[in-house]
Amino acid sequence: MQAEKISASFEKVLQGWGVRPHTAESLNVAILVVCLACVALLANFLTKKIIVRVVTRLIERSKNTYDDVFLENRVFSRLSHLVPGLIFYYGIAWAFDDQRLVQVIQSMAYIYMVIVLLVVAQSFVNAMAEIFQKVVENRHKDDKSGSRESMDHEETALSISGYLHTLRQVVNIVVISVAGILIFSELLGQSPGKLLTGLGALAAVLMLVFKDTILGFVASIQLSAYRMVKRGDWISMPSRGADGDVLDISLSTVKVQNFDKTISTIPTYALVSESFTNWKGMQHAGGRRIKRAVHIDINSVRFCDQALLDRFKQIHILRPYILHKENELAQHNQAAGIEVGGSLVNRARLTNLGTFRKYLELFLRQNNQLHDGFTFLVRQLAPGETGIPIEIYVFTRTTSWPEYEDIQADIFDHILASVNEFDLNVFQNPTGSDFRVLRDPR
Repeated sequence: MQAEKISASFEKVLQGWGVRPHTAESLNVAILVVCLACVALLANFLTKKIIVRVVTRLIERSKNTYDDVFLENRVFSRLSHLVPGLIFYYGIAWAFDDQRLVQVIQSMAYIYMVIVLLVVAQSFVNAMAEIFQKVVENRHKDDKSGSRESMDHEETALSISGYLHTLRQVVNIVVISVAGILIFSELLGQSPGKLLTGLGALAAVLMLVFKDTILGFVASIQLSAYRMVKRGDWISMPSRGADGDVLDISLSTVKVQNFDKTISTIPTYALVSESFTNWKGMQHAGGRRIKRAVHIDINSVRFCDQALLDRFKQIHILRPYILHKENELAQHNQAAGIEVGGSLVNRARLTNLGTFRKYLELFLRQNNQLHDGFTFLVRQLAPGETGIPIEIYVFTRTTSWPEYEDIQADIFDHILASVNEFDLNVFQNPTGSDFRVLRDPR
């Protein structure tokens, strides 16, 4: 064979120079390996300088910008490293007649080529994901009208972005798994098919090891498909101590930056299996809800006498309502034949609590920071052990958290300060000062 002639010729030359036969055999192997390595390096150099450079120039001249992504991810330059592996894999058998040595070096070359293809495949997958991402962004970036359709397009783009990110991770895991199977099958001297058959017995163990990954993959698809959450959303998840903006959604975890600048890491599948609040609907609607009650002491509720009504008429926004109700109730009582005097419950009369509730409604209607296009209620809830709740259920025109808190605080500051004007008391559990009054009434 040609390999025998080349190997023998080198060996004879070395022995002719006075080298011992055993040493000549070892030097012969080393020289041939070095020569083969030089050929492989030269081939790799020529591949990069000629083929890769030509491809790079063609891509740079192209008007299409998407193919530049393959250059940025170094797909072609990494593919050139496959050439040395091919030269070693096929050239070693041509240079040596020792089958054991040939088999060992071919196995090493095979593993090297598998690793190179793994790196190239990951670069290709990353490049394809970036291309799809750019296509989605370019399709929706020109629509900045702020309309509902524009916001839907933006949500779709971010949802697809999260899905592509998850899909890229899954494909990379599959590629790494395939490469691992090929490498182990080569090291064990078994075919990949037999190795996969043997791995079937370990399926239960693998399912246990990759449980979070599998659950995270399924959850990522659900989150993207149903638009449950995306990067940039404000979510609250008390069970996980998270309240802030979503930074990243990966295959296994979701990172949330809380408003105190801490980072909460939540398993992806937890967003599907547990409840959380996504505030994006509130942000898109342009209004944030105020839902808070002030509790009135039941013992302070009473009918309004004329002196109290006269006092209410001094309140500018309440005066038209009092005059109208006085006339309406007088007509009602007259039609019913109810005379003045007798029990207070005989006649239809205003109460200080009902008048206070109407005052709050009129007061809030004058506030231009509240949204009159949404639900607007001042309602009385069922009495309880803490008194009678008068609940404010309105929406602010802003979704900014600091502005919202200022508006809400101003409203309830006024409510608490004006309660006494209606001869009402806010319910409060007894405090230390209350007990001191009982002990020393002076």
